[in-house]
Amino acid sequence: MSKKAEMICVGNELLIGKILNTNAQWLARRVTSLGMTVNRITVASDDICEIAKVVCEAIGRKPKFIITTGGLGPTFDDKTLEGIAKALDRKLEINNKALKMVKEKYENYAAVGKLEKIELTPPRVKMARLPARSKPLPNSVGTAPGVMISYKGTIMVALPGVPPEMEAIFEESVVPLLKKEAGKLAFFEKSIFVDSIMESSLAPLIDEAMHDNPYVYIKSHPKCREEEPRLEVHFSTTMENAKEAEERLEKTVRQLSRLILKSGGKIRR
Repeated sequence: MSKKAEMICVGNELLIGKILNTNAQWLARRVTSLGMTVNRITVASDDICEIAKVVCEAIGRKPKFIITTGGLGPTFDDKTLEGIAKALDRKLEINNKALKMVKEKYENYAAVGKLEKIELTPPRVKMARLPARSKPLPNSVGTAPGVMISYKGTIMVALPGVPPEMEAIFEESVVPLLKKEAGKLAFFEKSIFVDSIMESSLAPLIDEAMHDNPYVYIKSHPKCREEEPRLEVHFSTTMENAKEAEERLEKTVRQLSRLILKSGGKIRR
């Protein structure tokens, strides 16, 4: 079992381009910063079979964590938990702890005048229907609880699609798990900015620097058109010792910078 994570983002709105998938970007950045490696991000439609299929595929790759976003709400198209239940061959059932969380939320809404009548309607109860043997996670921002499930060595976490809710549950309930798994590992990075050299000319220089520094990953990001070259070059490494990580990054930056200057490029930090 590796220190790897996968993400599954659920929602037709993502697939038709109506909504920008900011959840994936935010989660990938956050998970990486905690020393874990994100090796795949998948987007699935609001279809139980499609969700179940991508969940099964992810489980087959045996990541330590699978994090889903979206599809936990009260409407007909919120089908993530049904898809997960199908993938794991577990019943979908009312979770008493989750139901208590949902009920307390509506009581709070009524107390501040946002709701006239406290009633656990079927759509509201739906948010407490979880796959068997699941653990509900408190949602301090919204209503639908997050969900955590352990399955064959993989920890699955289902988060709401609303960004503030997703971020809150992640920080409160998921970050401690990731930190425990990653141990002392942390992610370190640096960037330099390069002008006056085309990416195609930069490519062999990056290859040389990575060959000499195999523990550092280097990636170029064009900022302009090829005929007006302006690039960001990003250096990253994951390790336990911060001082050693900084030294390795700086050594790699210096080597590549020398190669770039020798080839007629200009460096901006």
